[in-house]
Amino acid sequence: MKLTRTALALTVGALAPALLLATPALAAGQAAAAPAKATAVTAGESPYDTMSDDDLRVAVGRILAANPGKAVTSAANKALDGTVEDVRTFLKTGYAIAQDSDNRFAIAKILADPATGRGVTRAANKALDGTAADRAAFLKTGLRLAQAEDDRVAVARILARPVISDALYAECQRLLNGSTPEELRYFITVGQYQL
Repeated sequence: MKLTRTALALTVGALAPALLLATPALAAGQAAAAPAKATAVTAGESPYDTMSDDDLRVAVGRILAANPGKAVTSAANKALDGTVEDVRTFLKTGYAIAQDSDNRFAIAKILADPATGRGVTRAANKALDGTAADRAAFLKTGLRLAQAEDDRVAVARILARPVISDALYAECQRLLNGSTPEELRYFITVGQYQL
């Protein structure tokens, strides 16, 4: 049943623009004469406070379409099973809480990986001890930067080997003198074995 509701929400979200453009006024080439509904959001008021039930449910459908984590999916489906106020509450506060729960779980999985280096471990623990924004920032950019730190250490360890080929030595030097986190990651996982 939850899958059907999600599919329905996705269909509504995808078809809404097409249905709006297929109205008789637009089909006849006439400009839509309906006045725009101006609703000002005052301080302390959420944009969700003025949205209709259908608009709220479409907003939740868009969240579900992004393939979120288990906590967000569960909270969103629970809200859709409830009242309009349940959906509104999910969008106003529940979504952020559930997303933080998913972020905590993702960071815990990173820490549980035995291949996780010291830089990533340090940054992940700092994010877990911080705020929800810290955890989101870690997953968005901090993990990539911390992994680059660990990869630089791995490149330095390759250089410290007693026997190393000239090509491998040159590539390690190049990477340590200026490279992107993605270049470092590729070298550690694939490139070093090709030289």
